[in-house]
Amino acid sequence: MRIHLVPVAVTTTLALVVAPKAWALNCDELMNMVDVNVPTSIIVQTIESSGESFTADDIRCLTNKGAPQDVIDAAKSTMAAAAPREEEEAPAPTKSTTKSSSFDDSDAIGGTSRLEDKGGDEEEDTARDPEKLEDAIKAFEAKKPLTASLMFHEMLQDNQFPDKESKVLYYMGRALFDLQMYHSAQYYFIEVLKKGPSNPYFKYALPKLVTIAKYTGDESDLTRIVTKVPPEEFPRSARNQFYYLLGTRLYEEGKLTDARKHFGQVSDKSDLFTKSKYFEGIIYTKQEKLKSAVRSYTDVIQTKGEAQTQQELDELDRLRDLSIMNIARIYFSIDRFDEANTWYGNVPRTSEYWPEALFESAYSNFVVSDLNQSLGQILTVESPFYSEDEFLPEANILKALTFFNLCEFKDVDRILTDFDNEYRPVHEEMKDTLKLYSTEEGKKLADQAYDRFFGTKPKDTLLPKSMFNKFLRNQELAGIVTHLEAMDREEALIDAQKSQWKDSIGEQLHKVIAEDRERLKKRAGLLLLREMAQEANYLGDLLTQSQIIKFEVVDAKRADYQYKLTSQDLQDTSKEYQLDFATSSDRIYWPFNGEFWQDELGYYRYTEQGSCK
Repeated sequence: MRIHLVPVAVTTTLALVVAPKAWALNCDELMNMVDVNVPTSIIVQTIESSGESFTADDIRCLTNKGAPQDVIDAAKSTMAAAAPREEEEAPAPTKSTTKSSSFDDSDAIGGTSRLEDKGGDEEEDTARDPEKLEDAIKAFEAKKPLTASLMFHEMLQDNQFPDKESKVLYYMGRALFDLQMYHSAQYYFIEVLKKGPSNPYFKYALPKLVTIAKYTGDESDLTRIVTKVPPEEFPRSARNQFYYLLGTRLYEEGKLTDARKHFGQVSDKSDLFTKSKYFEGIIYTKQEKLKSAVRSYTDVIQTKGEAQTQQELDELDRLRDLSIMNIARIYFSIDRFDEANTWYGNVPRTSEYWPEALFESAYSNFVVSDLNQSLGQILTVESPFYSEDEFLPEANILKALTFFNLCEFKDVDRILTDFDNEYRPVHEEMKDTLKLYSTEEGKKLADQAYDRFFGTKPKDTLLPKSMFNKFLRNQELAGIVTHLEAMDREEALIDAQKSQWKDSIGEQLHKVIAEDRERLKKRAGLLLLREMAQEANYLGDLLTQSQIIKFEVVDAKRADYQYKLTSQDLQDTSKEYQLDFATSSDRIYWPFNGEFWQDELGYYRYTEQGSCK
C-alpha cells in the first residue's frame, strides 16, 4: 500500500518588511501587506512587535477581506480582555472622600482582572435613605467594596430597613461584583429579581445577571428565574435577553415552533442575534424546512454581531463554523455530495470543528466511491494532532468499509479487531455507570456522577479524554463546569479576606456557595449522564456494525476462494507490470513516511489499487 501527500502551497520569494515605529497598524495596512505578497510569518511578526490592540471591527474587516488565518489569529491575540458590556446601572450618590477602611486593602481583594461596571442615569426610588444606608452606598462609591458589603450584610441580617430591602440587596450584589465574587453577587441579584418586574431595581439587577452569565458561561439560573416573568412585564431594555432565554427554555422542552417565534423577536442589533439565528437554523432543520434552515445558517455566517471580549469573539467564530457544517450536512442528507464537500471545505483549518468536518467529508467521498481520498482524510483525523482530542470512533468503521470495498480483507479484520478491543470496554463502563443512576433514587445522586468524572479527584476510568471533550460541547454542561470552577476560586478569595469580614459575611457566602454547588453538581451530573447515554447508544451501534462487517468479510472471503478454485488458469500477473502512478501536472506527490506535519494535514491521499477481481 502506498500513501501520498498532495501539497497545495507554492513557494514564494521572501521579503522582509519592517514597520516604522510610528506606523499605526490597522486592517487596511495589513491587507496592503497581504496584497503585495508579504509572507504571512512576516506580517504576524509585525503585528506582535507593533504594540497595537486590534478591535472586533478590525477582526471582522480582516475576515471579510480574506486575510490569512494566521494574520487574523495574531490580530485577535492583541484584543484587550474587556468586560462584557452592561446595559443599565442604578444611580448612586456623589462619591465620598471617606478615608479607606482596612477592609479595602488592595492585597485583600484578589486579582487585578475584573468585570467593569458602566454607569447610568436612570431614576430610582426618591424616598430619602436612612443615614446608615447612605453611608454604605458612599463607601461603595468610594471604591471600598469590603467595607460597604459588611455594612449591607449587617442591614440584611438584622432586617434594619425592610422598605429598602431591594436597594440593599442590589448594592450588596454590586459590592460583591466589584470584589470579583461573581457567584455571590449573582445570589443577591437573583433575590432582587424574585421580587418581580414591578420592583424598581429589577431592571438594574437583570443586566448584571446577564453579565455574570457571560463570565461564567452558565445561563441556567438566569433562565430559571427569567422565564417565570410574563413578557409584558419585562423591562423594555432587557427584552432581547428575555426572548432569547425563553426561546432556549422552550427549545429544551421540545416546543420548537414557540421557541422559533421567540428567537425571531431578538433584535438584529442585539449581541444575542447571532445565537438566536443559529437556534432558528437548528429548529428549521429538525422541522425539515431545509431551505429556511440554510437561510438562517447563512445569516449566522454573514453576521457582523458585536463582540466585547475575546471569549465572545471565539463564540461567534464557533457558531459560524457550526453553521457551515450544518449546511454541508443538509446537502449530504439530500445526496448532493459535491456541494456538501464544498461546504465542508469552507470550515477553517484552525477551527475546533475542522477534524469533524474532514471526517464527514470523508464519508461523502466514500459514498461517491472516491475511496483513496476518503482514506487520506481519515489518516489526518487519526493523526496524533487530533486522535487524543477528537472522539470520532466512527472513523474506524468508515476505514474498515473503505478497505472492504477495495477487497483488502486482512486490513478490515485488523481494523475491526483493534476497534473492538479499544471501545468495547469503554462501552461496558458507560452501560454500568448509566445503570447505576437509572432509577429515580439514582438520579437524586447524580452529583456523585459529576464528582466521579469531573471532581478534584476523579476515579480511574477507561473513557478517553476525547469523549469528555465531546461531552463538554454541550454548552449548558460546559457552562456549569466553568461556573463550579469559578465558585472554587471564589471560596479561596473569601478565605483570603480579613477575619472580621471573613467570619461574618464570608461565613454566609460559604453557605450560599455550598448549597448552590450541590444543586449545580446535580444538574451537571444529569446532563453528563444524558450525554453519556447518547454516546453509549452511538458506540453500541458502531460495535454492532463492526460485527456485521465481520460477517460480510467472511462471506466475501468465501466467494473469493470459490472464484479462485473455479478459475484454474488464474495467476498473479502483477509482477509482469511496472505500475506507473500518473499524477496531475499541477501537483507534486511524494510518499508518506509515517511522520505527520501540521502543514500536511488534510492533503493526504492513498494510492490503493485494491485486490478486487
